[in-house]
Amino acid sequence: MKDKGIRFWRMWVNDQGKSCQTLHSLAGHKQSVFAEGAAPLLNALHYSGSAKLITLILTPGFVGEWHENPMPQWIIPLCGRCSFETMDGVIVEMGPGEISFGGDQGTNNRKGHRSCAVGETPTELLLIQVLDPPPWNPCS
Repeated sequence: MKDKGIRFWRMWVNDQGKSCQTLHSLAGHKQSVFAEGAAPLLNALHYSGSAKLITLILTPGFVGEWHENPMPQWIIPLCGRCSFETMDGVIVEMGPGEISFGGDQGTNNRKGHRSCAVGETPTELLLIQVLDPPPWNPCS
């Protein structure tokens, strides 16, 4: 089985200080035992460091003001749908099973992005905040 990776959106800042979003992949999975006693499966370590685990609930109709992510963070919708608009005009709508990395710190005027709830049900998000972005930068 070829490792196509797990797709994720990455929010980042370009050389002009504008936030952008591009699609990337977490790849490099190898067949090995992940937990003692378990059968081998495809796995890969992508980041190791201190992290905070946070949950957010966006109520139906929520439209956030422009802002930067408070720190580098992985954003994982658990239920419901949401969208993120960056300064380059890209709007990404996400739902359960999709992943985004919010690394838009340092934009012009601290504008960053705008978050919105999509649909008639609350959007539950899992955030994993890290001290620094992953050591690799697929956007450069």
